[in-house]
Amino acid sequence: MGRIKEMNFSLRKRRAAAAAKSAGVDGMLVTHLPDVRYLCGFTGSNAALVLAGGRAVLFTDGLYTGQAKAEAVGTRVVIAKKPAVVAACEWTAAAGVRRCGFDAANTTVAGLETMRKAVPAKMRRGMFVAVGPLVARMREVKDAEEIARMRKAARVGCELFEGMLTYLEAGLAEAEVAATLEYAARLAGAEGMSFDTIVASGVRSALPHGRATGAKLPKRGFVTLDFGVILDGYCSDMTRTVHMGKAMPGERDVYDSVLEAQEAAVAAVAPGVTAGEVDEAARSVLRRVKLDQYFSHSTGHGVGLEIHEGPRLAAKQKQVLEQGMVITIEPGVYMPGQFGLRIEDMVLVTARGGEVLTPSVKAWIEL
Repeated sequence: MGRIKEMNFSLRKRRAAAAAKSAGVDGMLVTHLPDVRYLCGFTGSNAALVLAGGRAVLFTDGLYTGQAKAEAVGTRVVIAKKPAVVAACEWTAAAGVRRCGFDAANTTVAGLETMRKAVPAKMRRGMFVAVGPLVARMREVKDAEEIARMRKAARVGCELFEGMLTYLEAGLAEAEVAATLEYAARLAGAEGMSFDTIVASGVRSALPHGRATGAKLPKRGFVTLDFGVILDGYCSDMTRTVHMGKAMPGERDVYDSVLEAQEAAVAAVAPGVTAGEVDEAARSVLRRVKLDQYFSHSTGHGVGLEIHEGPRLAAKQKQVLEQGMVITIEPGVYMPGQFGLRIEDMVLVTARGGEVLTPSVKAWIEL
């Protein structure tokens, strides 16, 4: 598995430590695995990372002895004989940290209690301080290496969709379509899928997250494909909707309106623009043609090491887009009992605006 350049890990750890200091703590405990991977490169499923006093220490178990030493660039590795988070907290207390930051969004009540019990009783009251998702916020803006990986993952997604156009036909089970797409993804080098592949056809296309079932593709009706791959640790995400057979009156009009809304939102992407303004660019198009009541979710989200990251592109969201963010733009219309459709691209925020990373055809397709 490829690894991000070592100098980037060092920079990330310094930035995270500086953010922790600005938040008023003298150390930070990182337990959310995507954050751990981002800061030191370790990809195992059991880890706790401590940043304190200019040091970075990764705690994991014996199953990962070789892997941790190979992956955790510039980071001391401790193979713990007890739960990693317990060992990490004990070390943190012994190292003299008195205010240790943690991400409350990714720490359960039970997890916090475990952390507190791992330190001396006299330190428990003020030891652990919720400082918010500091690392997750750092991850929202991608560096050049991350963008290169995401371009590659997005390109694989486009190739998969183009291959599916020669495969789709009436009578195929949605689950068979999903399995075929996922098998092709593995052959193309994907480590896995970003999420459960969505194949929703006919009346089921009105389900925004209609997981693939045994339902058969109709002779006439929409088929929505929403999928993504994981490549070198980074996710892709795209949606395309095609029509089986000849469209009924009005179906093409709805498709064209969703496409117009999607392209309007893409055109609105730029550094300094708020997430809410991008959402409104899509929503206003659908409002004009009286379809906004059928648009039941936000316009998009950030994507990276996780399929859902910040920022969230939704109504009235004030977060400002920054150069280097990778977001999705995915308006849709869902009419219960009739049909639904969605069109989604991954978009990189550049100095000049939005660059679409998933340029597969979005024009009307009848199969």
